[in-house]
Amino acid sequence: MIAIIDYNAGNLTSVARAVAHLGVECAVTHDADRIRRAERIIFPGVGAAGAAMESLRRMGLDRVLVDQAAAGKPVLGICLGCQVILGHSEENDTACLGLVAGRARAFSASMTGADGRPLKIPHMGWNRIHPRRQHPLFAGIGPRDEFYFVHGFFPQPERAADVLAVTEYGVEFASVIGYRNLVATQFHLEKSGRPGLRMLHNFCRGPWVETTC
Repeated sequence: MIAIIDYNAGNLTSVARAVAHLGVECAVTHDADRIRRAERIIFPGVGAAGAAMESLRRMGLDRVLVDQAAAGKPVLGICLGCQVILGHSEENDTACLGLVAGRARAFSASMTGADGRPLKIPHMGWNRIHPRRQHPLFAGIGPRDEFYFVHGFFPQPERAADVLAVTEYGVEFASVIGYRNLVATQFHLEKSGRPGLRMLHNFCRGPWVETTC
């Protein structure tokens, strides 16, 4: 069973629907014991980092996530879940989980595109990813596949090895990050059509966990 963490961050039903579509048993839950018994964990979310961390701490789920990641359980972060696994977020000047060294940075309001026109913030729409190295999460993903983004902040890991793929939007930013049994996507897998479902399949069913990083 896959536990989808319920910490009042929204968008949980669509993630559960996508996982169920793959024929994988899952449960949206904030029950610590059920999360500990799960085979894998999905940590999704939309919203603000400050409110997300407040909810996680109030419910005791911050400690559960840290302990389960340290124990080697496969964990997938999505969107906000890709940001608060870092040590700090510029959004609300928030101390986060620290599962991956780094911080979530805000897009600059002065960013421009290749044509010199201002880019809209938040970044919203379909974009490609450019893998930095091979990873089991990318099995079956092609260079022309696109994924759906909605975000005003982006992850910036300290270690280059933790950046699995990048995307360009005004700046080049990490759009997939990972370390050992932990992987996270800044884009919404559950809203990204076939490529997103393929990545979810790779996480839910594939032996993707790295052990040498």
